[in-house]
Amino acid sequence: MTATHAGQSPWPKHPTRSVRVGDVVIGGDAPVSVQTMTSSDTMDVSATLEQIRRAVSAGAQLVRVAVPRMQAVGAFAEIVAEAPVPIIADIHFHHEVAVAAAKAGAHKLRINPGNIGGDDRLAAVIDAAGEAGIPIRVGVNAGSLEKDILERDDGVTAQGLADSAARSVQRMLKLNFEDMVVSIKASEVPLTVAANREFARRTDLPLHLGITEAGFGRAAAVRAAVGLSILLAEGIGDTIRVSMTDPPEEEAEVGVQILRSLGLRQGPWLISCPTCGRCQVDMAPIARQVGEALREIDAPLAVAVMGCEVNGPGEAKQADIGLACGRGRAVIFARGEQIETVPIETAANALIQQMQRLAEEYDGPSH
Repeated sequence: MTATHAGQSPWPKHPTRSVRVGDVVIGGDAPVSVQTMTSSDTMDVSATLEQIRRAVSAGAQLVRVAVPRMQAVGAFAEIVAEAPVPIIADIHFHHEVAVAAAKAGAHKLRINPGNIGGDDRLAAVIDAAGEAGIPIRVGVNAGSLEKDILERDDGVTAQGLADSAARSVQRMLKLNFEDMVVSIKASEVPLTVAANREFARRTDLPLHLGITEAGFGRAAAVRAAVGLSILLAEGIGDTIRVSMTDPPEEEAEVGVQILRSLGLRQGPWLISCPTCGRCQVDMAPIARQVGEALREIDAPLAVAVMGCEVNGPGEAKQADIGLACGRGRAVIFARGEQIETVPIETAANALIQQMQRLAEEYDGPSH
């Protein structure tokens, strides 16, 4: 079978205008992109670049870097010059830092107009972005909602978040700037989903999705996957960040897996036996070894690792490449045909070799 996760999007897309960030397009007909943010001290150029490279290897197409003060602009410029993907400058409070970051080569600015200051300061940022030919991401967060909206709604609501975003957008439009991406984030999934639904109903601006402050590890990955998938399956969202208290490359990897699960990004897919009392082999080490090898493959292959005589052979045959394990031995299938039987001790390595062969065949015609 051809991996269904590599095909056209099965979800009707909410129409949005397109915005270019370096060589990455957000919105329009462009695929949903994955981004993350570095956690290193921006002044430590080598450490920040190393984080960026690891994130890119995990699938990130855009990386955001904090520029907290004017002293960091020089380091930021070095990072932009050496980074393998477009770099977004994350700015809060200091409009002059945003202006300097635009001049230093940022491919996009991330600001919250509410904490940048009055229209004179916002206009200076907009002028700098316009001169540099770069877009601005307008960010609204449940933790920094305007006081009058909080008082009006007696707390944070989806309507209030959407209204806050609309207010920020209107400020930008009044200053004749339209090259925007908008993000509305909260740590609660239902709140984030409802706010983005409401805002998407009002606009064709591209949306950056995320569940902010989601936590760490599995809990954060699950929370992000639930929230982002609801919106993406409704056609809402043009770029995503999985916010986790974990290294940037782990954020990127979770983001990539979310998109692959929804058929929104090409790549290999592992079908792995959940194990039960029928299983006669320790499946976890085999599946883990194959999964690690899949990180080095871009071809959209469906790869099955099965350990059950009931479902194993069928699943392995239906995958592009599959392994059906039994007592002491395993059978490898490719494109539905049985190609070899190997000892269980060498099964993972044998499957990986065949998997790499199929990937090379897939890539061959495109080179």
